[in-house]
Amino acid sequence: MATNSCPMYTDTPLAAIHTPQFETGEKDPFTLEASKMAISHNSFIRGFNSIYQQAPRVPPVDKPDFVEYCIAWHDCIDAHHRYEEADFFPNVDKAAGKTGLMDTAVHEHAAFHDGLERFKAYLVREDVGFSATELLAIMDSFKDPLHSHLKAEPPAIAALAKYSTPENPIDILAIADRAARNSISLSLVLNVLPVFYLNMDTAEFEGGVWNGVFPAFKGPAKWLLTKAVPAWHSSRWRFASCSPEGRFKQLAV
Repeated sequence: MATNSCPMYTDTPLAAIHTPQFETGEKDPFTLEASKMAISHNSFIRGFNSIYQQAPRVPPVDKPDFVEYCIAWHDCIDAHHRYEEADFFPNVDKAAGKTGLMDTAVHEHAAFHDGLERFKAYLVREDVGFSATELLAIMDSFKDPLHSHLKAEPPAIAALAKYSTPENPIDILAIADRAARNSISLSLVLNVLPVFYLNMDTAEFEGGVWNGVFPAFKGPAKWLLTKAVPAWHSSRWRFASCSPEGRFKQLAV
């Protein structure tokens, strides 16, 4: 449990990224979808940072929960890439009548895939016996290609707008929404999504303009996904960087 001596979360060692909407002022559907992707990527960045910052300080009693948190972060990125490569990207190609429009992103995934898998394999093998020094060395081995990809993909999605024409309009928001719905499972909701939602700084990021816009839920739905679901395995989600209200918080250790 966080005490007064535990530091606040900060965006280090990986810096958060701005949305294409913030950077360009455009509000077309492709820029909106790209901005949603940037917000999702910031969740992955803050998950990475929360692990990196807390790993050296985790006491033995908290290591079982911390290991599960780390594995959930890995599984969140893995699920996101499967959503993209198996559904979102192929359906963008289909709608555009092209092939390989997002191949650069797929190649970027491959650039840090092995490091990400070493991260999980190390935690599964060592479990509570993990060394913070060794864990951070593994994270250092893939953090640069990971961060490079997370910065590069949103503008690439915004650039897909050139393939949408009056003769062949592409509903990028609907394509992304269908792909996301197809990826949802009960196990994902209970064991992975909390690490996604609880690393989102939605209340103040870019002046709070995304609060209630993405993720697009309010009222009971927001309570369910940010408070009720995380109550399951709550001891592992305490290592996240943000509160259920979407604000940076004091770290757990």
